[in-house]
Amino acid sequence: MHLYNRRIRLCYIEAAAIALAVCALLFPSMQLLRHTGDNYFIIRLNGVEVGRLPSTDNLDALLVRARRQAVGEIGSDELVFMDTELETEGSERLWAAVNDEDDVVEKMADVMKRSARETLHRSYTVKVNETAVNLGSYDDVHELLEQALAPYDTQNQYQVALELDDDREINVLEAVISPLEKAAAEEEEFSASAGVAADLEEMFASVEPEVEKGFEDYTAGLTDINYAEKIEVVEAYLLEEELNTVEEAVNLVTKEQETQIIYKVVSGDTLSQICLTNNIPMDELVAINDALEDENTMIRVDQELVITVPEPELSIMWKEEQVYTEDYEAEVQYIPNDDWYTTQRVTLQEPSAGRRKVAAVIEYKNGQEVGREILKEQIYAEAVPKIVERGTKIPPTYIKPISGGRLSSGFGARSAPTKGASTNHKGVDWATPIGTSVVASNAGTVVHAGWASGYGYAVYINHADGRQTRYGHLSKVLVKAGQTVSQGERIALSGNTGRSTGPHLHFEIRINGSAVNPLKYLN
Repeated sequence: MHLYNRRIRLCYIEAAAIALAVCALLFPSMQLLRHTGDNYFIIRLNGVEVGRLPSTDNLDALLVRARRQAVGEIGSDELVFMDTELETEGSERLWAAVNDEDDVVEKMADVMKRSARETLHRSYTVKVNETAVNLGSYDDVHELLEQALAPYDTQNQYQVALELDDDREINVLEAVISPLEKAAAEEEEFSASAGVAADLEEMFASVEPEVEKGFEDYTAGLTDINYAEKIEVVEAYLLEEELNTVEEAVNLVTKEQETQIIYKVVSGDTLSQICLTNNIPMDELVAINDALEDENTMIRVDQELVITVPEPELSIMWKEEQVYTEDYEAEVQYIPNDDWYTTQRVTLQEPSAGRRKVAAVIEYKNGQEVGREILKEQIYAEAVPKIVERGTKIPPTYIKPISGGRLSSGFGARSAPTKGASTNHKGVDWATPIGTSVVASNAGTVVHAGWASGYGYAVYINHADGRQTRYGHLSKVLVKAGQTVSQGERIALSGNTGRSTGPHLHFEIRINGSAVNPLKYLN
């Protein structure tokens, strides 16, 4: 029995050997694998099986070969973007069919070509402030910069170049404007004065006295031009749909858009005048400035307000030399008076315009003059300056005379609230319960305390700055004429006396006897 089993095993072994020999002859891809753990790998690229290999040691090199082959067959000189998600599934086998590496590379290349989604183009990103545009060529970048400059360099005196920014660690180009090169003949003429002749010219120039220039020596026209913002250009690889045309890029960087700037209040300014001068609606000016409650808010000299102005992303600065004749005004001369408040001023001499010829350099930004330097002038008729005496003392402030209350009637024209009442309201009214404390809006001297026609019970106070405040329709007066009061001191109780339609306080501020809107003066 034992001998029989042994013969059976030998028959199996002989049959297996014969089978292996036949497979080796008929299926050369079949290999006898060594027992080393995972020795048989199914390779997938982007989820597609591309072959079976006995090892993954050379897989990265095969992928590089396949990518190179796929790009070559696509035939693009640009950067091709492909999906290359590689997966392997390993197992241990004694005998298995494997693929030739060249076949695996071929199948990988086919999968890559099918998965090649887009071609990334070599391009240029132009950045101005926070705005960036993408252009497909160096020529497009140059065209953009030239078009932005063209409206101001009408004589084509300047050229744009891109230079490497030495301050940056990465390769960044910067737009630079420079005058066009002189003609070759001029260069040759200049070079002829080289050597000894040049040294002699320099020596004589150093000892010759400088002659004052005449108006004919000034050349009218463009003397300098530059981009107001720094322009950076970097090379990039981008998708086709990410590129801008030159026309789109020009529109993006040169179209006007609302930009916020700081405006410093000067003497004589009003909110309405600021809005008119800067073409900004009053409600917008109030909305963007926390310091402004409404159009009646007081403003002071040197106060900073935020205003919006239309400006392009890319601004152009340039200078022009001009010779012209003009009427001109002399600067106002101020005489300080330390005994007066800053609200007080008197004109001591009226101005008279003069006449002069001028050579000047005028600086512009996007067509708006931003500076002027006079190089030479000839006076034909001297201007007479305006002379103003003005106070230096800071005027006292005014406070609301009651706490709370509802503004029930404003200053100016209105419908008469009751028979006999004025249709031109001289002050403002706050509706408030009878008996509410009324305080002095500012320190001063009481000049009236008692009944007044139309006002009912009233108090008038004269102040050191020449103004007068009035408090009307009171229920009780707590001060006397001639009494001095301090700011915030209680002077009366509110009421409903005189021509009144209900409990309220009537409050006025008068300057030189004329009533003004109190809300413009309250702090």
